[in-house]
Amino acid sequence: MQDLHALVVEDDPDISSALVETLEGAGFRVTSARDGRQAVEVAAGDPPDLVTLDLTLPHMDGIEVCRRIRESSDCYIVIVSARSDEVDKLIGLEVGADDFVLKPFSPRELRARVAALFRRPRSAGTTDDASASSALHVPSPSQPADEPSTISAGAGLVINSARREVQVDGAIVDLTRIEYDVLEYLATHLSRVCTREEMVLAIWSSALTHDHHLVDVHVANLRGKLRRHSDATWIHTIRGIGYRMDREGSQEDRRAGGGPYLVARIDSEDWARGLDF
Repeated sequence: MQDLHALVVEDDPDISSALVETLEGAGFRVTSARDGRQAVEVAAGDPPDLVTLDLTLPHMDGIEVCRRIRESSDCYIVIVSARSDEVDKLIGLEVGADDFVLKPFSPRELRARVAALFRRPRSAGTTDDASASSALHVPSPSQPADEPSTISAGAGLVINSARREVQVDGAIVDLTRIEYDVLEYLATHLSRVCTREEMVLAIWSSALTHDHHLVDVHVANLRGKLRRHSDATWIHTIRGIGYRMDREGSQEDRRAGGGPYLVARIDSEDWARGLDF
């Protein structure tokens, strides 16, 4: 039996009890925290594999709790909140949350979303990650013997799927788990338009197919982090459809204007073909 630790951070005792019951039913060992400071202390003393986190908490709000836990942990974080404003979702995802569930929540949906998170391997940031993934029985996608474990997208961008590591000109790009998943999915479909719906299905789960904005948020964050290392543009928006990742040329090509011109022309053509005339 796996010793999976879930931390429930919730001020409302009734909702806390419902969350504890749901997660214990899924096989987790559950610890509860009633305020933000306690949550950070519990996470430091007994590192969780999963955190469910309300945004409105005494002493320290959920956004700050998420940020502090994410500084030292790669655990899965699911925000469970009644705050439905888009800005709350965006900020929560930006500081490191993996998913956002609105109250009142469905126990069945919450379990489905947690199961979808654990189907994704953890990022390989430390030497303990491989053993952690094994202990959690999270299967990694099989790698055919004739398929390389690295993807080169040009302009110095290299994605190592075996190590779940991304480099630009030899410098490691610090990505969250979902940002890496988005990048790897686009990179394995180079030069093909990927719709938001198919990306949600591949990276999250069928329970989230209605929330295509999740893709936009993580693509925006991903672009921002890549931009810190290079002025190259690998990911292109296909209006009303989704995204396409292209292999970038050299810096000299971009200065000459060839690369961006070609990208703009192709984007327009692909976008036009997606319209219903």
